[in-house]
Amino acid sequence: SVTSNSNETSNAPQEVINEFWENLITKKPGKVTKIFPSSLYKNLLPPPRKPGIVKGQNAAESYETAAKECRDRVKRIIRECQRTNEKFTDPDFDITDRESNCLDGLKQWFEDPEPTSSTTTVSPASLGYALNTIIQAKVLPEDVASFSLNNTANVLFNMRPSYQGDGPGSKHRIDWIFEDPKFEIDGFTSSDVVQGANGDCWFIAAVATICSNPELIEKVCVERNEECGVYGFVFYRDGDWIWTVVDDNLFLSKKDFDARGDTYDPTGIKETRYKKSNQTGSEALYFASCAHENETWLPLLEKAYAKVHGDYNAISGGISGEAVEDLTGGVTSKILTDRILSKERLWEELKEVNKGFLFSASSPGSYGDDSDARRGLALSHAYSVIKAVEVDSEDKKKKHRLVLIRNPWGKRANAAMGEWTGPWSDGSSEWTPYWLETLKHKFGDDGLFWMSYDDLLKRFDLLDRTRLFDHNWTVVQQWTSVSVGWVTGFLNTKFSVEVKKKGRTVFQLCQQLDDRYFRGLEGKYQFDLHFILQEKGAEGGDYIVRARGAWFGNRSISAEVDLEPGVYEVLPKIEAERDAEAPDVHEVVTKVAERNPQKLRQIGMNYDLANAKGLAELTEEEQKQKEQKKKEAAEKKRKEKEAADKEKADFEAWKKEGKEEYEAWKKEKNKLEDNTGAKKDDPQTVDTKPAASEKALDASTSAAEDKEGKPTTSDNKSNDTTTAEGATLGATEIKSANTTSEAELVTKTAGLKVDDENSLSDGDEAEHTPFEGPEIHSHEPPQEASPRARSPVDNKPKAWNAVCVLGLRVYSQDREVSIKLVKPKTVEEGAILDVDGNTAAGATM
Repeated sequence: SVTSNSNETSNAPQEVINEFWENLITKKPGKVTKIFPSSLYKNLLPPPRKPGIVKGQNAAESYETAAKECRDRVKRIIRECQRTNEKFTDPDFDITDRESNCLDGLKQWFEDPEPTSSTTTVSPASLGYALNTIIQAKVLPEDVASFSLNNTANVLFNMRPSYQGDGPGSKHRIDWIFEDPKFEIDGFTSSDVVQGANGDCWFIAAVATICSNPELIEKVCVERNEECGVYGFVFYRDGDWIWTVVDDNLFLSKKDFDARGDTYDPTGIKETRYKKSNQTGSEALYFASCAHENETWLPLLEKAYAKVHGDYNAISGGISGEAVEDLTGGVTSKILTDRILSKERLWEELKEVNKGFLFSASSPGSYGDDSDARRGLALSHAYSVIKAVEVDSEDKKKKHRLVLIRNPWGKRANAAMGEWTGPWSDGSSEWTPYWLETLKHKFGDDGLFWMSYDDLLKRFDLLDRTRLFDHNWTVVQQWTSVSVGWVTGFLNTKFSVEVKKKGRTVFQLCQQLDDRYFRGLEGKYQFDLHFILQEKGAEGGDYIVRARGAWFGNRSISAEVDLEPGVYEVLPKIEAERDAEAPDVHEVVTKVAERNPQKLRQIGMNYDLANAKGLAELTEEEQKQKEQKKKEAAEKKRKEKEAADKEKADFEAWKKEGKEEYEAWKKEKNKLEDNTGAKKDDPQTVDTKPAASEKALDASTSAAEDKEGKPTTSDNKSNDTTTAEGATLGATEIKSANTTSEAELVTKTAGLKVDDENSLSDGDEAEHTPFEGPEIHSHEPPQEASPRARSPVDNKPKAWNAVCVLGLRVYSQDREVSIKLVKPKTVEEGAILDVDGNTAAGATM
């Protein structure tokens, strides 16, 4: 047996195990669904989804709605700019007024600053100004200190502890930065795209990928007015298209000429040269830029993408296929190149790039990051697949499968870093005049390079394949929230999908919404999804599709299958991992609300909009059950209050009756004392002090009340006191000890004892004399059992409380496709399912 801290408890091993799981699992799992009270923005949140069958809508319908709203918003801004004669400044993403909010994530204000041993209150910028003054004053004959004053000043001015690298140097509007700015020049092409200082190669690669089909990028940039400086964009988020607008303020790498103080420049030549060299054209931008020195669409698109996610930090690091989804509304599946079953089948899909599919490729990260390379390819880096061709050799004896790839950097980092250096790379022996003419290729430091299909599969470990949908497709979606058990398995919460037309159907199961939109409020849990697709009522193990992700933590998983008309069921399986070090949502909210309320409003709204998808209206039956439970709870509370009030009234009456009887007895006793001539100072005479007696009785009775005015009981009994012969009061003989208080005397005569805690308890029957004391009626409630001593596991926190917002989207060319959520009615029905028939579950279920 296992003994707890209490000497009274000894638990058997099985009991300890049972108690451990009892304390680990939260009985009623729940999650934060709203950061703010709904009364603050009631009209901004979507209405709760209605239960029952959900019909599909045309895949292009949501896009058209968002694009129209975006265009209307831009037109209203233009009218206001013309009325006020001012260029547009975006109040929600103003990089001039709230630079940190636009650059840094929510956690920047949650995490406490690192303690520093220095007690100085001088800021880095102040010290930088001081050093710069010394430099310009030329009070030193040379840079004689043990460190460079110039370099130190530069470092101090560029310090941004909350951001990678030195951070932006300045910010200006497009017409200040560019000499002849144009939103796009000669159309949108993948060659336009150049990554900046942010770690968003995954997004830039996705942009380059969709640029190979100009119609796709034009659908993202829906409206603009370059004179007013307003630009409107749409993105796909959690199953729907959203829109946003941004102004034309952009970050630059270098600071302004006079940022460090006034510099003697009477002709202005120094400032002009400085601006021309450091703050003019695309190369001056801190973040992404276009290859052409006067083209502006990419930095504005990147800014809009950062805005909808909260800040530039939120889009640092990711998977390219997810960004392609966000830009096109397609469905991405991950292909691990070492798991490919049929290379022929994949090649046929690759040849459809920019038509039915888009592809991007990621290099391995096992041996380093993008500062390292293997055969020229930067590691842990995303590339775009631009084209796939199958071409006969010059002698017609052999076919070559070749793929055109692009690095989002737009150029090499050094002599060979960033581009493939193997066969078919620029300058390799494979290139002949025939191949240069056939493939229309030119050597250059432009990020573009060719490689063979076999080398593509060898050198990249992941391909992101995105299927595109046009107006011929119908999409239907349903969302819910489910509790994720500590032991994993397929859930009995399922989606019932009815297909009435034969054809290709795409199923996409999505988890926890897209938490990139509310970084810092993700909570402690990360989820991984699986699902099976089966016919309605199918036997265990008789499924059509069993889908699982490439690795843990996928945003979504998908499967494509040709289906006959019928009703099908999607059964999800969710695995969860808990990060004990991650802050709870309420911890972040309460701290950041004080430190940076503006940032919390921005990210908190993103959180609330996302989680609104998991909320649903109650059915009539559920509403009745809820009201009935509420009514029963109110009735129970009323009865408990009535019982408590009655008990309290009875106790007060008991006290009053006891006091009245005591006063009568006291009066009679005093009368007897007067008649017998007893003296108050006689040591043999009982001390009779009314005030002290009343005080003692009040103390003893008040100690019997709990916080609600109820009498309490005690198992302890007062110790018997040694009695001595007392004085004779006429015919009455009262026994008393010299050490016995008058309160003890009163309670003894009342048939009660006073215990060590001064609370009232039943006592032995008192010795009666010809004169009896007052009869005090007890209304004490039954004694409560003393609490059971608990084992150590009882004090453990209830750690497991994983709740996942789960959604299923179905794409079909059947316009009548529908979906219905089927939830278990009882806990037993919701238990883990065995999808493989009677076979025992393996380690991975």
